Amino acid sequence: MKRLLILTGFGPESAAYRVVPPTGHTVWLTGFTAGAMTFLAVFALALSLAAGRLADRWADALTNTATIRISAPPDQLAAQTRAVLDLLGTTPGIHGARALSDAEQRALLEPWFGPDLPVDSLSLPQLVEFTENDGGYDAQGLRLRLQAEAPGAVLDDHTRWRRPLTVAAERLRLLGWLSLALIGGALAAMITLAANASLAANAQVIRVLRLVGAQDDFIAGAFVRRFTLRAVAGAAVGMVLGVAGILLLPSADAAGGFLTGLGFQGWGWLVPLVLPAIAALVAWAATRTAAFSKLRELT
Repeated sequence: MKRLLILTGFGPESAAYRVVPPTGHTVWLTGFTAGAMTFLAVFALALSLAAGRLADRWADALTNTATIRISAPPDQLAAQTRAVLDLLGTTPGIHGARALSDAEQRALLEPWFGPDLPVDSLSLPQLVEFTENDGGYDAQGLRLRLQAEAPGAVLDDHTRWRRPLTVAAERLRLLGWLSLALIGGALAAMITLAANASLAANAQVIRVLRLVGAQDDFIAGAFVRRFTLRAVAGAAVGMVLGVAGILLLPSADAAGGFLTGLGFQGWGWLVPLVLPAIAALVAWAATRTAAFSKLRELT
């Protein structure tokens, strides 16, 4: 393996690699920047994937479903509930309806008020859930029939708040991907600055190398290899720390149902493994651009 690294020009004993001094502030700056940016990229990536799952889950949970809220005096609540169920059973476009039990309604309120909510002492409305066919139903017509047969019933087809929730989740996912792009740009900028500083500090060495016949491709390649390897090493450490941080986050159940859990799921755990490779590509491109630009200045 060591011999292979030397032959390919990436080994620590290769002549090109030894051109760049192994000490200086650019050593820790490049590694630290790559590690920190990769650490943040892990969380940005987890946020993007979690937001995608959240949007899909909300869309699936609310698609083709609606509820009717029945608010009536206690002595009329049962009669109006039966009237609503009978009405839904004869409404075109609806193929299933049921009244939620007290336990189900308590479970809906539990995330907001806790498990000790005194439901029995509260005058809660009765909820009726129904599912529509693919062709849909006439919502306006259903509202008019409900107003005539069950004055205390109100139709909620979820469109008021389903769309804002889905849009919010989609924008959160977009924000995560935008954060990844900004992290990549910041990494490229920092490595460019570090490479420029190293090239400027070694200007005399570069002039001597040119005097003995070294070509710019050879000199630039030396800096590119060293900075790329530094970035890969730092990014690998940052990736490991980022994944460890994700593992320490609470799960969705432990968080009380509000969070989806920022952890990766299934194949998503393999995605952070590509971050060091992306960091290497960014470092390679940034250092190569900076090296040739600086070499032209030193001509």
